[in-house]
Amino acid sequence: MNLPRLPNALVARAVADALAEDLGLAGDLTTDATVDADAMAYTVIASRQDGVVAGLDLAQAAFAALDSRVDFVRCASDGAPVAAGEVVAKISGPARAILTGERVALNYMGRLSGIATLTRRYVDAIAATEAAIVDTRKTTPGLRALEKYAVRCGGGQNHRTGLFDAILIKDNHIVAAGGVEPAIARARAYAGHMVKIEIEVDTLDQLTLVMKHKIDAVLLDNMTPGTLTEAVRVVARRAITEASGGVNLTTVRAIAETGVDLISVGALTHSAPVLDLGLDFNR
Repeated sequence: MNLPRLPNALVARAVADALAEDLGLAGDLTTDATVDADAMAYTVIASRQDGVVAGLDLAQAAFAALDSRVDFVRCASDGAPVAAGEVVAKISGPARAILTGERVALNYMGRLSGIATLTRRYVDAIAATEAAIVDTRKTTPGLRALEKYAVRCGGGQNHRTGLFDAILIKDNHIVAAGGVEPAIARARAYAGHMVKIEIEVDTLDQLTLVMKHKIDAVLLDNMTPGTLTEAVRVVARRAITEASGGVNLTTVRAIAETGVDLISVGALTHSAPVLDLGLDFNR
């Protein structure tokens, strides 16, 4: 899998914030009280269940931020499937740094690996169709870039990053603007030539009206598979089609088979269970 690396500055900031939250003003009281300053340790991070790995850069950075002597050896890579019991990384070096960084490393890896794992389940569920699974803005505040990276680790694609990089006219925008056509006209007049415009529609009548205008994408909201099939026919590849609403692992295959280009799933980031990972010292 050809994944772009997380920017070093993003990783460093995320790790610094998490460590500052955990250490407070007094540091790691338990470790400092019970472990000799010169003690060394040899440990592994292993997955306790089947899943997909994500977040190794963050885990490595957490230990490095505490002590540059910590050696972090990857036994898997982001985006790789792992089985229960499989070792993901081997960490050795000053015991205090490893113990202090353990929770930050596992929190990031567990959260991101959980997202990657759930995403892979959706991607596998629509295999051999032409649709792609995409995420939404339903992310944890402050962690959006990391969580969207995890979606890519699971084989999904990213929707817009935020409010700033594309125009998505939703039902409330349509009401506030006075209708579909005024909303499109105002968006088209406002957007620069590099800005994509997508509009949400709930009915085929609304879609027919929208397709009289130049639109980059249409969000087909809460439509049945039968209605989605007809919507794809109406659009006739004049715009990207995105299905949204009512998507779960039971329904996603039927949605993909309607011929839509994208299926957006908020659950990828707002409801993914954490992948259970553990760090254990070699005794």
